[in-house]
Amino acid sequence: MTDNSSGKLTWDLDEVARALKISPADVRAYFTDGRRVSFILERRLAKEVLRGSLAKSEGAGYNVMDSQGGLWEVRSLTRGGVFFCPSYMVGKGRVFDEPGFVAKLVDLKGYILADVESFPDVPFWLVPVEAVRTWWQTGKLGAGTKTSRDRVLKLLAALPDSSR
Repeated sequence: MTDNSSGKLTWDLDEVARALKISPADVRAYFTDGRRVSFILERRLAKEVLRGSLAKSEGAGYNVMDSQGGLWEVRSLTRGGVFFCPSYMVGKGRVFDEPGFVAKLVDLKGYILADVESFPDVPFWLVPVEAVRTWWQTGKLGAGTKTSRDRVLKLLAALPDSSR
């Protein structure tokens, strides 16, 4: 983990395990799976960080809206890395569409990257869309925007403080 995050979401592992009536190991497995924990992250980030709201539907082109109406995508940073493209472009039988990805960037204020591998203390970064656009244009994102965890952490560490 880098020390330049925008903030941190924290959970009490034992309390969550007790509340869910599962083991702490099962809680950790669930909360470090980006597909599963994303719904919880979106809610906490919308309320606690952005003082905004969730997207009106799962099919919206964003996950959360900040208090000024800015649109943000929330992404979980996992051992497998992270995708910056829309979810409809990720998965078996799905194809990355560069014009669709670039068009999506026009509407967003930015991305919130949450390092779920660090659960129960999850640092997050508010990354302006301009940074993601530059990363894409300069070839710093992988094919189809899939980028390794190590590369993303290096990109985040290189962001100027004013960008986060």
